[in-house]
Amino acid sequence: MNQTTDTESWDLIIQPKRAWWDLRLNEVWSYRDLVFLFVRRDFVSYYKQTILGPLWFLIQPLLTTLIFTVVFGQIASLPTDDLPPFLFYMAGTVIWSYFAECLRATSDTFITNQKIFDKVYFPRLVMPVSVLFSNMITFGIQFMLFLGFVLFFMLQGAPVQITIYALLLPVLIFLMAGLGLGFGIIVSSLTTKYRDLRFLISFGVQLWMYATPVIYPVSSIPARWRWVALVNPITPIVETFRAAFLGSGTISWGMLGYSLAAMLLVFFVGALIFNQVEQTFMDTI
Repeated sequence: MNQTTDTESWDLIIQPKRAWWDLRLNEVWSYRDLVFLFVRRDFVSYYKQTILGPLWFLIQPLLTTLIFTVVFGQIASLPTDDLPPFLFYMAGTVIWSYFAECLRATSDTFITNQKIFDKVYFPRLVMPVSVLFSNMITFGIQFMLFLGFVLFFMLQGAPVQITIYALLLPVLIFLMAGLGLGFGIIVSSLTTKYRDLRFLISFGVQLWMYATPVIYPVSSIPARWRWVALVNPITPIVETFRAAFLGSGTISWGMLGYSLAAMLLVFFVGALIFNQVEQTFMDTI
């Protein structure tokens, strides 16, 4: 009696991860269609069933900038390097908001998506990566609004100018995205066991903003305390952004290199922790 053996070829074999360094980043690339599906979901659903809808993308930075202009520019009279206070605060708000939103959204990756994770397999890193792209759309909209105000003030004769350093914008976005993703996945990995971090993250991000030259220039910090701001890897990015699009700020290639090194370190550490936690997080949650 003849026996025939059916050979089956599989497109994907799911195996447990054993090594910390087995990040399988190639799987994220192979699931790029899913990444963009999540991007579309996040962008469409974020302001769904709201009256103003996508207009909130513009209203939020405008309101924040107006509040900063009144409180810190008019009442507190903080210096703005001779720039129009409105533009100074909007520049800091736009670039900072991208980092802050990436950090906040990725820090909740495991908690908010546990119902998806326990039903179907896909590389878990896909979810926080999709957050970067969905927030990049928001950043693009707010950045165009910012450019519109820059051109308006330039036509009014304000002392602002767009410099050659504007070509560094993709680098600045890359650094902000990497830092937001790195810190976010570290926090998300820890929140599977320590839920308290969910309540602390918003407060922590707010404090971090005040430790970053968003509402004040680095030049206004006393020399003996300036090192505190420079230790912050976000500081060179914000300062370079202002120098690029407003013509006033500090650009240091060494400090940008420091931000890049910090970003790579934070992302690598975060990816290692995330890779280890995702194997058992369903049991913990």
